[in-house]
Amino acid sequence: MIEPSVRIRIARPSLDLAAAERFWVGGLGMAVLWRTTEHVAGEHDLLMVGLPGADWHLELTRDPDRPVAPVPTADDLLVLYLGTPVDEALVDRLTAHGGTRVPAHNPYWDEYGVTVADPDGYRLVLCTRTWTV
Repeated sequence: MIEPSVRIRIARPSLDLAAAERFWVGGLGMAVLWRTTEHVAGEHDLLMVGLPGADWHLELTRDPDRPVAPVPTADDLLVLYLGTPVDEALVDRLTAHGGTRVPAHNPYWDEYGVTVADPDGYRLVLCTRTWTV
């Protein structure tokens, strides 16, 4: 069994790390936790973003020698439970930083939030509900 304190890294391919950074950092307000600063032959370029002190972060990768195209589906979601109404200024900032507001595949998310696709097509749901375990 794993412990509840285990940290989570969600890794996804990206075709444009600069565009991804504009969305996740400039748009959503995450911080750059780590990145590669130069290309090393045979290694992936990396951008890790998250909230300092959180038990999770996103690792966005790009293999410049053999890029992997992201293939998200309409139901690949990263859900943030805000517990408050979604601030339209945040949605506007996400779209100004490369996101696209999209209808949710599951109407539940349209009822309780807003869905925005990042520049690689992965969907972020800003949910008005809370989640407790």
